[in-house]
Amino acid sequence: MNQAEQLYKKLEKLATEQRNESSLEIDVASADEIVTIINQEDQKVAQLVSRRLNVIAEAVEMISESFNLGGRLLYFGAGTSGRLGVVDASECPPTFGSDPDQVQGFIAGGKEAMYTAKEGAEDLEENGEEEIRDREIFPPDVVCGLAASGRTPYVIGAINEAKKRGCKTILVTTVPKEQLEVEPDFIIDVPVGPEVVMGSTRMKSGTAQKMVLNMLTTGAMIRQGKVYENVMVDLQLTNKKLVERAKRIITMFTNLNYEEASSYLIEADNHVKTALVMAIGKVEKNEAKDVLSRNKGFIRKAIEELSVK
Repeated sequence: MNQAEQLYKKLEKLATEQRNESSLEIDVASADEIVTIINQEDQKVAQLVSRRLNVIAEAVEMISESFNLGGRLLYFGAGTSGRLGVVDASECPPTFGSDPDQVQGFIAGGKEAMYTAKEGAEDLEENGEEEIRDREIFPPDVVCGLAASGRTPYVIGAINEAKKRGCKTILVTTVPKEQLEVEPDFIIDVPVGPEVVMGSTRMKSGTAQKMVLNMLTTGAMIRQGKVYENVMVDLQLTNKKLVERAKRIITMFTNLNYEEASSYLIEADNHVKTALVMAIGKVEKNEAKDVLSRNKGFIRKAIEELSVK
C-alpha cells in the first residue's frame, strides 16, 4: 500500500471525516433550517469540552509554571487550527499586557497561510521540526500542537522535535485520543464527531479548539496575576478605547471620579495595576511598584500586605 492509499485509509476512519446524520438533507434545507441544524450541533461542543476540564486545568498550571521560569507558550497548527493559534497568541499582549514573545502562534505555510490556504505546507513532519529548530525552542518553553484530525504531519513533527529537546508538549485535537499516533505530555481531545458539512473542521472542531485555547491562555494569565477579581487589569493602552477602559477600571474599584482616575493613570505611567494599588493602598508610585513586585503582580495580595502595615 503506497502513502496515498495509507492516508486514504486513515482519513476513512477519522471521526471528523464521517457524515453527520443530522445534516444529510441540508443541501435542500431552507436558510432557517440550515442555521438551526448548525446551532444544534454547536450546542454539543461546550458539553464535550467540559469532559476535559481536568487535563485542561493541568495544562494551565504547567503553562503558568513555565511562564514563571521565563518560558514561552508556542502554538503550531495548519489551516483553521493554525489560524486559531495565531489569533489567540496575538490577543494576549493587548488583553494581558504580556510580552509579544511570551505566547506565539505558528501556522504551516507562514504568514501568507493566514489569508490564503496553503494546504500542502502541512504535509511534512520536517517542516514542523525545522520550525522548532529555527525558533530555538528549548525548556522551559511549552509547545502546543493544534490539529483537528490529530494527524497533521507539520504538528506531529513540531511536537516530536520539542519532546526530543525536553520541552513540555500539548496536543489539542477533536478526535478521540485512541486515534492518535503522537504522544504529547497532555492530550486535550474533544471528539466533536462528524461536522455538519463533512470534513469542514472550521465548524465544531474550530469552536472546540477556540474554547480550549481561551481556557489555556486566560487561565495561565490569571495565575500570573493579570486579573483583579474578574477584571483584566494588565491591559496595554494601545488605543483610545483601552485608555478609557483603564480609567473606568480605576473608578470602578475606587471612589475616584473620572478626572482623578485620569490623574492616577498618568502618574502611574499608564500602568493600570500600579494606579490601582496607589489609589486603593494610598501609597506613592514607587511603593506601589515595590509591593506589586513582592507579590508577583497580584493586586489583591499587594493590597492585603499594605492593609496590615
